[in-house]
Amino acid sequence: MKFAHAKPNDIPTLTSLLNRSYRGESSRAGWTTEADLLSGKRIDEAGLTQLLNDPDSLILIARSDETILATLHAHRENDTVHFGLFAVEPTSQGSGIGKALLSYAESEAQNQWGVNTAVMEVITRRSELIEYYERRGYVRTGEMIAFPESDLWKREVDFLEMAVLSKNLVTDS
Repeated sequence: MKFAHAKPNDIPTLTSLLNRSYRGESSRAGWTTEADLLSGKRIDEAGLTQLLNDPDSLILIARSDETILATLHAHRENDTVHFGLFAVEPTSQGSGIGKALLSYAESEAQNQWGVNTAVMEVITRRSELIEYYERRGYVRTGEMIAFPESDLWKREVDFLEMAVLSKNLVTDS
């Protein structure tokens, strides 16, 4: 497994990976599907290109040979990194790729920006995903935020909110 920063020519592949990992029947091949909660797209190429061009953002990827198997977006906000758009190829979920990419992203954010804390939001109905992050040292902050609206997706359930999780990235030596 090789980790790298995404390049502009990766955008179509990453857009497809993100959409099939989160939504639709293809996402059901993995354990992180949102197909019962949301329909439509997770992101489009224009949105991903905008993130790639943001100087305070990194889009990280995990490759096996030439195949991109996972991606994660990191965005710097002062001394904090915000992680989102974390996706692993549905048929490869559970193989440790996500765990390795998240660890790489935490290290890369510290090396690039000197951040002390990582933050992410997870849909509260995704208890198995929250537990996954808790096993990696993330804790619920108690803060809840409304699920965003977008023309890209449609809610399939009435109420969605997101729990904010954080992790101290500074370790005592």
